[in-house]
Amino acid sequence: MIPTLRAHPIQKLLTRAHAVPLLGYMALLLGFAVVTWLALASLAGDYAEYSAAADLLDQIEGRKPATGTSGLDKSGSPFLEGRTVTIAGAALQQRVVAAVNDAGGNVLSSQVDLQGSETKQGYVSLSANLEIEQSNLQQLLYDIETGMPFLFIDQLVVQMPQSAGKIGSGLDSPRMRVQIDVSGQWQVIK
Repeated sequence: MIPTLRAHPIQKLLTRAHAVPLLGYMALLLGFAVVTWLALASLAGDYAEYSAAADLLDQIEGRKPATGTSGLDKSGSPFLEGRTVTIAGAALQQRVVAAVNDAGGNVLSSQVDLQGSETKQGYVSLSANLEIEQSNLQQLLYDIETGMPFLFIDQLVVQMPQSAGKIGSGLDSPRMRVQIDVSGQWQVIK
């Protein structure tokens, strides 16, 4: 009797008859792994957006102090400080420009009013023209009014771009033109 050669069990699996189902099974497992990874990545992104929105809401409602390196001083003197009214005006301008930049806007022009009637009462006023997206305007107003020194928005004029109403303009979030008048009380540094 001639001894029959027995095939090894792994060799049996890799025969042509079994190779196609095995490759199909491996492709199916790889597909499930990719779908699971994509779903988890999407959930992580959604949670990060939710967490950022919840933190912003807490800051706006005053339940949580503002964090970050915005350059806006949330503590300190409630007055604009400077040896002269000109230095106080420069501090006011620097504070407003920093708030606009942090909100993603651009200051087009600004003018400090050093001769107005409020200057005699100890207030320094600034008039600024800027461009900012509509979604960032609330953040800008919040930053200006909540930081130190105390600043007051005297006037706010918002002009939507004329292309915003046109269909198919290709702009997702057009920038608005904003004219804002801000004032703060000046205290002489001694």
